[in-house]
Amino acid sequence: MNLKKRDTCQKAAAVLHEDRLIYPLCLVLLTLLCVSLHAQESSPAVMRLNPEEAVALAIKNNLSLETSRTNVATKKRVSDKSWNQFIPNIQLGSSLSRDNQKSTTNVSGIAPVTWDNVKDTPLGGMPGGQTNFEMGPEEARMYNWVMPFSRTVEAPQWHIAYNIQASLSLNYAMFENMNRLRIDYQGGLLTYEKAKAQLERDVRKAYHNILLIQENIALLRGSIANADRQVQMAQANFNAGLAPELELLRARVARENMRPAMDQAENGLKLSMAQFAMNLGLDYNTVFELEPVTGNIALIPLDVSEMITKAASGKPDIQELRHSILLLESARKAQLYSLTPSLTLSWNHASAFIKDPWKESWFGGKDDWRKSGSFTLSLGVRLHSLFPFSTDFQSVRNIEDQIKLTTIGLAQMVYGTEIEVYNIILSLEKTRVSAEAQLQTVNLAEQSYLMTERAYQAGLQDYFQVQNAQQSLNQARVQMLEQQFSYLNSLIDLEYSTGVRFGTLSRRNKE
Repeated sequence: MNLKKRDTCQKAAAVLHEDRLIYPLCLVLLTLLCVSLHAQESSPAVMRLNPEEAVALAIKNNLSLETSRTNVATKKRVSDKSWNQFIPNIQLGSSLSRDNQKSTTNVSGIAPVTWDNVKDTPLGGMPGGQTNFEMGPEEARMYNWVMPFSRTVEAPQWHIAYNIQASLSLNYAMFENMNRLRIDYQGGLLTYEKAKAQLERDVRKAYHNILLIQENIALLRGSIANADRQVQMAQANFNAGLAPELELLRARVARENMRPAMDQAENGLKLSMAQFAMNLGLDYNTVFELEPVTGNIALIPLDVSEMITKAASGKPDIQELRHSILLLESARKAQLYSLTPSLTLSWNHASAFIKDPWKESWFGGKDDWRKSGSFTLSLGVRLHSLFPFSTDFQSVRNIEDQIKLTTIGLAQMVYGTEIEVYNIILSLEKTRVSAEAQLQTVNLAEQSYLMTERAYQAGLQDYFQVQNAQQSLNQARVQMLEQQFSYLNSLIDLEYSTGVRFGTLSRRNKE
């Protein structure tokens, strides 16, 4: 019982407790109400379904189909983003290092010499022997000579640097890989459609199986009811002295022998409903009320050649296998195209700070960074892969072998499907003829049972004759039901094998 109903019962009990006069009577009524509500909640709800509603629930809630649907979504995303292989590989890195020991370095170069320094040179003045040469303050800052210099300085112990690299390799196999991913996505769609068709086929056949079990249980209940009547008649004949006590005991034993079959049939119905609920994505204890399936078991004009042709191109298993061959052929092309020359574009840049990164400003001047980099365009081919005995070349041969084996498997499946369709059509015709004969058998068995029961009431027949007539009638009815549902299930198998929409042949049957 949920919390809301429980609170309602508690509040009502509190109100009634205040009135001592009507408390006992109302308490009894309240208890019955709460027990009724609890019984309604504990008992499973009955779900009414027809075949189409059952299929719709299964497609929506079945976990196995949801797994296939997720795989399709994954392959679609991979196919839509297959262009991302043309995105260059870009790497950015940096480093900070410290030398274990301090080091020195020699710095050499040339420095300008001003006019003031020139006149103080050991040569005694400017070139040409001029010694008493006077210049103004502005001219003295000008220079026309340079002097080389060299000195030893202490190198920084810490170093910082960064680098960036970008590269892209282009090959014709990349385009075939995009095509292969697209084919793989299409194959995923076929696999999903196949799983959905198999689920719908299984749900429809399970639907018929439950109806058959229910009809069988109804027949068993009728047999038990008839056995109860036979016991009553045997009791009446025994009391009237028309039958011995042994006949009465035999009637009772026959009635009790039917109960284990009834229990077994009811347990089978519960198990079938639990499995049916699992396929529909529902709780295992869901109770179903299935609409009966009506239809005439009449001759359906079926062209065997037409059905076989449809099956060879429309059966989901064959479609999936053919698409697998297309995927293998695309993989073979991609492997071959990988042996063609590849064009590689690469660019890199590196910079290193030449001063102490802890003491000097990183952005003090552009000459504080030592820079290097390059852009490279290269074209190459793997010559070793062109040898017939190389690993890459053998991979192509292996894919070709897989294509050959899959093609053989496809041919075998086509031949097997032809035999399967032919066998189903023969089974349909056999079932139709058997059902027509079985209908006459049921009519005769009913007449025989009625005549035997009248004779038993008149004391002209013993109980064994009645029991045999009843068993014959029940067996005839059960076989009739089995023929009907076998016919419908064969139609479902034929619809799956030919790849047509379920119900197509059934509608033709009703028409």
